[in-house]
Amino acid sequence: MSQGIEASRGQPPAKSFIRNPQDFWGGIAIVVLALFAFYASSDLPGLQGFAFGPGTAPRLFAGLLLTFGVVIVAIGVLTDGPAIGGYAVRGPFWITASLIVFAILIRPVGLVIATYVTFMISAVASRETRWLESAITGVCMTAFCVVLFIYLLNLPFQLWPRF
Repeated sequence: MSQGIEASRGQPPAKSFIRNPQDFWGGIAIVVLALFAFYASSDLPGLQGFAFGPGTAPRLFAGLLLTFGVVIVAIGVLTDGPAIGGYAVRGPFWITASLIVFAILIRPVGLVIATYVTFMISAVASRETRWLESAITGVCMTAFCVVLFIYLLNLPFQLWPRF
């Protein structure tokens, strides 16, 4: 409130410690996620000699995430940037919904149908979606997932529903 009064009297508003709020708060969110990853992997054994334990990779990735988060926070403090705008709910909602639908569908209907349906639901997240292009890209991505997970990685996914 006082900044608005000062600005109306011709005085510039007081400078904030945070010069780039988007990067600063985004970096804080990444740091919090990294700290949660460290906490969640704390019960897993780490390196044992030269052998990786089950907690090694999560801790390495959490460390990288923490490093990037701290760098982004520093950028938010040291550089000028745009203010935080409005938050869009549409994208995160539909992406989360598509992941939940994938988790529900993968066993009963198989990888092919679950992947395609998930891709098409995630396409709703953007207002700029072109449905014909999304349908074609969904077929290509589904084929890529089948080749990757079934043939290259030899994972035991069922491809189609069992009737």
